[in-house]
Amino acid sequence: MNLFDSTIQTFLRTLGNVDRWLDKAEAHAKERNYDPAVLLTLRLAPDQYALLRQIQSMCDAAKSPAARLAGKEPPVHPDTETTWAEARARITTCAAYVSTITANDLEGALDRTIPLPFIPGMGSPARAYVAELAMPNFFFHITMTYAILRHAGVPLGKVDFIGPMTLVPV
Repeated sequence: MNLFDSTIQTFLRTLGNVDRWLDKAEAHAKERNYDPAVLLTLRLAPDQYALLRQIQSMCDAAKSPAARLAGKEPPVHPDTETTWAEARARITTCAAYVSTITANDLEGALDRTIPLPFIPGMGSPARAYVAELAMPNFFFHITMTYAILRHAGVPLGKVDFIGPMTLVPV
């Protein structure tokens, strides 16, 4: 597997899975006669991000590494979403940006040092950045999003988390 498949394609595939979870969450809320926006404020623990912030964070955790690995500056989103539609639009906007990163953009990326804006003057070798920060951080926020929705009773399972698989005859 190459860097493009293990990062960009994984980000896009997983963001698509989350979009389908939100379809199920909306349907669940409608079946139970409540506004799906209620879900945006739910959290698993008092000191943890609510669902809306998890969605914003997972989007940032996809677009920022994608951009940095391509040697680009990530787009900035001001985290002003407050509604269900805005949260969903954030995912769409993020996926649209990530889809602009091509395999050619990542040529030589493993030889780069990726700057870490939260530690001024420091960076991480790209391979370590992907393995130690980018992918774990992305999947942390994805998992918290899933867990909050499950905790709210949204009927999601492992197949929803994994998403559709590519199958071939053996």
